[in-house]
Amino acid sequence: MAEIISIKEAVSLIKDSATIMVGGFLSCGAPDKLIDELVKSNVKNLTMISNDTSIPNKDKGKLIVNKQVKRLITSHIGTNPETGRQMEAGEIDVELTPMGSLMERIRAKGAGLGGVLTPTGIGTAIADGKKVYEIDNKKYLFERPISADFALIYGTKADKFGNVSYYGTTRNCNTVMATAADTVILQADEIVESLDPNEIVIPGLFIDYIVKG
Repeated sequence: MAEIISIKEAVSLIKDSATIMVGGFLSCGAPDKLIDELVKSNVKNLTMISNDTSIPNKDKGKLIVNKQVKRLITSHIGTNPETGRQMEAGEIDVELTPMGSLMERIRAKGAGLGGVLTPTGIGTAIADGKKVYEIDNKKYLFERPISADFALIYGTKADKFGNVSYYGTTRNCNTVMATAADTVILQADEIVESLDPNEIVIPGLFIDYIVKG
């Protein structure tokens, strides 16, 4: 059963140099309250795995502006000029990964797979230094799984067992990240006694801690 704790208690678990996955597509479905507390904590040298870095004054973007992220694995940085500035200045190490490949690499870790094969990136800089396999006369890149010490994710509703439901597109990459981290912290808008099984998107067995968002 997931443990319901305060946001401050949850963030206190994250130490310098931790690897974190952060859910959300820009600000949609981002665990903003957890991120705000992480900014206050001033934890440094984080490796962050996220779909994007949002914008400078929102959720994930605040971690970039506060220079708490040393290494970044992401698909998109165009909406946050500070990410690009830090990358050009050598202040942050950025690994840009096609969005589908990023999600599949996270999913592979959650599913216990050794990696994924994808044609995306063949013939581009994405393929540099990676193994290429030819199957049925078509070339594929081998992409390794991605894991994290912590996943900070959002949910619309959670019950005391840790089951999670979502409204609309807020689920985005939260669902796959819940499967691929050692410790999963969920920020929920609402915590209820129990969810209807038909509502459940993430089973409670994946969630370690719940905070009220």
